[in-house]
Amino acid sequence: MNLPAGDTPPRRLAAGDAAAMQALEAACFSLPWSREQCRAAFDQQAFVAYGLEEAGVLQGYISLYRAADELEVLNLAVLPAVRRRGLGERLLRTALQEAEKTGINRALLEVRTGNAPAIALYEKCGFVRVGKRPRYYADTGEDALIYQCDLVPQD
Repeated sequence: MNLPAGDTPPRRLAAGDAAAMQALEAACFSLPWSREQCRAAFDQQAFVAYGLEEAGVLQGYISLYRAADELEVLNLAVLPAVRRRGLGERLLRTALQEAEKTGINRALLEVRTGNAPAIALYEKCGFVRVGKRPRYYADTGEDALIYQCDLVPQD
């Protein structure tokens, strides 16, 4: 996988980035993680997050959870003002590349059925729909689509 061109490569985030992550969550999601949830996630060995900054401000981030040979994409958030510039793709491709280097074979994620831009991004990056969770999202009752990306070709 190749990353789209960009000025600054994503960097691995740490617990000290929790406040910036939470601000981004609040700007992007109807059910954002709290600052404490963001900070506590870093206490889990399987948790990893990457972020993109501009002028010291977190513009987007992706959070992930590694379990055995699988990677679960927890959140992918990009500030509304800087969407459609390839930041989400850079974050996702970085996460997949780094996962592949560590022996991860497959990535999974859930996405709201109404989130067409995210679905298009995931499909562009090699994810395929493998299932659906009816009425998954508590705030709207919307279904979640389950997507999978095989990082290692399956026999």
